Amino acid sequence: MSLHTEYPFTLPKGYVDDEGSLHRTGIMRLACARDEIEPLRDPRVKENEAYATVIVLAKVITELGDIAQVTPKVVEKLFVGDYQYLQDFYRIVNFGDASILETLEPGTPFPQEVLAVD
Repeated sequence: MSLHTEYPFTLPKGYVDDEGSLHRTGIMRLACARDEIEPLRDPRVKENEAYATVIVLAKVITELGDIAQVTPKVVEKLFVGDYQYLQDFYRIVNFGDASILETLEPGTPFPQEVLAVD
């Protein structure tokens, strides 16, 4: 048995970059403790604790379309529906919290390999 450490996703709407290109597919890796601890030192998090989620998502999203590096600025520019999707996806992938699926908007597509997280 092998451990899955990366999970593909497709954003419901997609990220539109500064050139107007749409990016919908990406890959999220499993988070490590450091991913959740490091943002606590960031001054933006000290001002607003909710910003920690932006930083964590920027760390664990390893691919998003053709974007070379996902940064907090990229995550900030996501449509709120895509941001919520990625938060839910993070919870499912990292904590096996499939109960979130019951609260999702009908038709929200999560890849089958994510739904089978142990």
